[in-house]
Amino acid sequence: MFTRSYSYQSSLNREALKSRLIGSHVKIHNLDFEVTDDNHVLTIVPHAEQIDEIKTLPITTVSFEEGSGSTKVKIIAKMRKLDQGGPMLMIILVLLLLITGTLLFFAFKDHLSSFIVLGIGVLIFAIFWVRMEMGYFDYVKKVISYVKNTEKQMV
Repeated sequence: MFTRSYSYQSSLNREALKSRLIGSHVKIHNLDFEVTDDNHVLTIVPHAEQIDEIKTLPITTVSFEEGSGSTKVKIIAKMRKLDQGGPMLMIILVLLLLITGTLLFFAFKDHLSSFIVLGIGVLIFAIFWVRMEMGYFDYVKKVISYVKNTEKQMV
């Protein structure tokens, strides 16, 4: 649910792309991300030890597949295992509220209570999703744009 992938074709070869990215750092929201090489796959990991507040951060992998005259670049961003608990609890809470609201509506014919519970569930999900868009998904978008812009600077 929180994994994002992006692919594009590059006119540069694998080694040129890797050499430009390996060891580089990118700052996103005052947080440092480092690019490392791990068995022919580049990994972009955050240095989270420098932050005090709780943030949901991605670990991004960049893989390359060389073809005839071009390289397919595949970027996959996944949530760190450490950060998965909070968002999953929120999703479970919202699902329980939606199930409870549906049961109140159909089984007990309590329309007012069911609409209140369903409304609370939708409101919690909306707030959760907006915060994820401003945090986690914003990190993912900026890491992807960093990889793409690094290639453009080479051309």
